[in-house]
Amino acid sequence: MATFIRNLVGAHRQGPDASAVPAPRTGAGQGRRPVMSRKRAAAAARPDAGARPDSDARPDSDKRPAGGTPPAGGGCPVKARPPRSDPASAPDTAADGHVDEAEALAFIEQFYAESPAGVGGSSRGHRMEAVLKEIAETGTYRHTTAELTFGARVAWRNSARCVGRLYWQSLHVRDRRHVRAPAEVAAECVGHLRETTRDGRIRSTVTVFAPDSPGLPGPHIHNEQLIRYAGHRGQHGSVTGDPRYVEFTDLARSHGWRPPGGVPGRFDVLPLLISEHAGAEPEVFEVPGDAVLEVELRHPDYPWFAELGLRWHAVPAICGMPLSIGGIRYPAAPFNGWYLSTEIGARNLSDVSRYDLLPEIADRLWLDTSSERTLWRDRALVELVRAVQWSFDEAGVSMSDHHTESQRFLEHVSREKEAGRSCPTDWSWIVPPMSGGLTPVFHRYYDDPEPDLRPAFLDRTLQ
Repeated sequence: MATFIRNLVGAHRQGPDASAVPAPRTGAGQGRRPVMSRKRAAAAARPDAGARPDSDARPDSDKRPAGGTPPAGGGCPVKARPPRSDPASAPDTAADGHVDEAEALAFIEQFYAESPAGVGGSSRGHRMEAVLKEIAETGTYRHTTAELTFGARVAWRNSARCVGRLYWQSLHVRDRRHVRAPAEVAAECVGHLRETTRDGRIRSTVTVFAPDSPGLPGPHIHNEQLIRYAGHRGQHGSVTGDPRYVEFTDLARSHGWRPPGGVPGRFDVLPLLISEHAGAEPEVFEVPGDAVLEVELRHPDYPWFAELGLRWHAVPAICGMPLSIGGIRYPAAPFNGWYLSTEIGARNLSDVSRYDLLPEIADRLWLDTSSERTLWRDRALVELVRAVQWSFDEAGVSMSDHHTESQRFLEHVSREKEAGRSCPTDWSWIVPPMSGGLTPVFHRYYDDPEPDLRPAFLDRTLQ
């Protein structure tokens, strides 16, 4: 048996150091958590408090050339579909619940190779024999708590699209593999938000629900993130709220959801839509207001900014990416870190396809918008990002900036090199959407993303 295990692993594994994979982001609703006033931004943003796995979607990009630099001729990586080279884009071989033996053993090998002695609770050989026996009898196996924690952290560590991977070892793993009923999943998602928020000191957290197994698929969360704002259709093609979520808002309405008070607002938190498994009809669950910490946006220099009535939620909790560890697929595994100011200011609130606020802010600043050559968009963007960063800092809510996080990412790359590991990186997601050339991550090459690396947070749309 031991010889068989060695041969099987040797034929398929990528080596203990070729580790696995990818990605770990309200009108004033009644009962909503109040904005905090105390200042403790420095403590809230300290590195060991947790970072952000992938949050808000960056613009889809063309595949950049080998080596990780932007495409020749300018290289603005902002169009087309997600790069197929992203680890999260790789097909999932465990979608039917049956586990591939080689993938399971490769993961166990990696777990023992990277873990301190004694963590596994048994010898490597004995654990491999037990895994093979369980797969032979049931078609799958169960991770130990230590294996689950290690797998989730490694999935974040090698997330090609995440700039915050320096903190991968601090990821807090909530083991909820016994939970699969939609109502219980919804309750645990709310628990996830409450536990990770910590009055603004956001903690990087993942909650892992029941896995797919032969004949028994795991639960399915339809939302892209646990907290998102509705996009309400209006007359003549207008939208109140976030245009990105118009279709999801329609879906929620078709299942009975209505905005608070029945009146569409710009920042109505969407409900959770959860099914017993993919393909089943979703059930609708409201997200309690006291589980949603939001920050009202103001500006340090312009009092009129508060009149815009803007806000944003504190926790970017991704829930649309299944987690694959050692051949086992966990279809519902919401995870979060904390925001970068550019994600909110330079994307969510600025993109023409989102809240599109730059023209209004430019008008308030009395900028000349008659020509692109006046750079009015750039000037308005800087003030919007300043407002976001300053507001979160004043509220004591964890948030990093693109300059600091870029430096920390290069520290992570250096640490991975010292450990003998590659650091798969998607340049188009690592470089910030504002002042990219001023950050150190812009001016260098990276290891290309590797589609077959596991563990991984997977792109559900490509499964």
